[in-house]
Amino acid sequence: MPNERLRAALYQKGITLAALAEQVGVDPKTVERWITKDRVPYRRTRQAVATALDADETYLWPDALTNEQVTSVSNSELITIYPHRWAVPRDAWGRLFAEAENEIGVLVYSGLFLAEDHGAQRILTDKAKAGVRVRLLLGDPDSSQVAERGEDEGIGDGMAARIHNVLVLYKKLRAVENVEVRLHGTVLYNSIYFADDQVFVNTHVYGVPASNAPFWHLRRIPGGEIVTTYLESFERVWEGAKPLQPGD
Repeated sequence: MPNERLRAALYQKGITLAALAEQVGVDPKTVERWITKDRVPYRRTRQAVATALDADETYLWPDALTNEQVTSVSNSELITIYPHRWAVPRDAWGRLFAEAENEIGVLVYSGLFLAEDHGAQRILTDKAKAGVRVRLLLGDPDSSQVAERGEDEGIGDGMAARIHNVLVLYKKLRAVENVEVRLHGTVLYNSIYFADDQVFVNTHVYGVPASNAPFWHLRRIPGGEIVTTYLESFERVWEGAKPLQPGD
């Protein structure tokens, strides 16, 4: 069976067989066999191809790694766990966003603590002006999901009020080119903050404010699946969210 995933990844990136072959140090006919005959290259070459195509090795070659290998690599994606969000060092947030070269994403209900951080906002603004794509996903204050989360945390309408406050705090940031804001009406099992291959995951626990819930710091490693799972979740929410215009 042909490797249609590899073929599609090449097409999407606009990279020819010859260009990929030169980049990873193989013959163009070898790349052609990867596609037409679904040949699987060695691990080091697979990782080089995945990097060149900005794709996951396990996506391009789903059967290349054993379950044990995927588990081992995925475990290595975990950098550290904090017992609570408030235990995360303040400068860790600055480093996360400051190191971004391509994109930054935030998926929350309100994320008021971040909107109130003038230093973080300045970094997001500077990054956007430098060409980094910044996407902010906030809960729709009129949605039933936001109302339910407010009840879960014991603050009722306070959750919707926080979101309205955040929209005001982000007014200047929302006007910056490369910054996009959308409102979502999904049930969030986690809040997600990412910058390129680094991800912060703030778990949600029933009856516990997000600031007091466990918190993970992850970094994507080729062949791992944890970071990919969270980033794919972000994209699904983004696709179904309502764009917010700068003047809204």
